[in-house]
Amino acid sequence: MTLYTTMPMETVWDGAMTYTPQFVEIEINGMLVQAAPIDSQRAVIVRLLRCELSDYLNPAYAPGQQICYFPAVQSNQPNQFSPIV
Repeated sequence: MTLYTTMPMETVWDGAMTYTPQFVEIEINGMLVQAAPIDSQRAVIVRLLRCELSDYLNPAYAPGQQICYFPAVQSNQPNQFSPIV
């Protein structure tokens, strides 16, 4: 990538190396996905963590797709999310 600018490099790259995105793991239809929350009920799929091979071909679960979920505490696994897709 080439960036042509008259701004000092310190200004351009300020904060770029300290950014740490927050991800959550959500189970959807037996698949475990890593997602980036948008707000309290929506997230964007980042990657599939545990799924069948055929699930990689499903465009509904492709990285970048938005999903809706409602966080809920499960009795056998506290602090897990139960999505509704």
